[in-house]
Amino acid sequence: MRDKNEKTRASEHSPSDEGSRDNASCEYSHAEHIAIVAADTPAAQAALAELAGLYPSKPPADADVIVALGGDGFMLQTIHEFISHGKPVFGLNRGSVGFMMNPFSTDDLLGRVRKAEIARIHPLRMTAQLVNGERIERLAINEVSMLRQTRQAAKLRIHVDEVTRMHEMICDGVLVATPAGSTAYNLSAHGPILPLDAGVLALTPISVFRPRRWRGALIPRAANVRIEVLEPEKRPVSAVADSNEVRDVIEVGIGEDREIAVEVLFEAGQSLSERNLAEQFSL
Repeated sequence: MRDKNEKTRASEHSPSDEGSRDNASCEYSHAEHIAIVAADTPAAQAALAELAGLYPSKPPADADVIVALGGDGFMLQTIHEFISHGKPVFGLNRGSVGFMMNPFSTDDLLGRVRKAEIARIHPLRMTAQLVNGERIERLAINEVSMLRQTRQAAKLRIHVDEVTRMHEMICDGVLVATPAGSTAYNLSAHGPILPLDAGVLALTPISVFRPRRWRGALIPRAANVRIEVLEPEKRPVSAVADSNEVRDVIEVGIGEDREIAVEVLFEAGQSLSERNLAEQFSL
């Protein structure tokens, strides 16, 4: 069972390994038409009204670039909603942190978009098997996490490319993060920040009790992770792809989907690669 926005591939070509890196020259220097979407917050709606008076907005299907007004959460929501359109997204920060966003300004919006640098992100595909036998697929830009649903700690077994790497882990949960998402929930769970072109994913435990000293692992981006839920009736577990939750899972498969490339635009000198690097030196 798959979201309708996930049925159509975001790109008709299969990007090369180099495709996940930021490009210095923007492929959208010819961009003429933008679609402006905004979060349902006073700040984002005020910005939408301001920009609407300055720049004509097309429907997303007819635009060259989608401009998203809001915070990081709204950026993820926008990417998921329009992933089947295959359009790049240029974010303007009307939220709080705005790690995935550009500074908000009404000046020369088209010029900023045309000069922007591209970050190509390959999402994770989560395949969850439920207690009732249902099978559900979801995409994640940042991470796929598995979390205990009750006061009982989760018991999990981890396989990587069908090799059992951990027979039993007692924890609040575990997550697999992309390089783009490594500065989000993964970092809060004390996982590593990954350069965009590192070629690895982060496998990070959440409040692990046993084995007590295990801090996680770096796995090849081409690896397939399979996580079993042990004692699912006593210790129910949910699986979350970004903000999309599926409850009562018994097994989850996670792997990078190389057939999809999401393009996020950043102003020159403020690329996602630079932001990930700078975050490692922030206090």
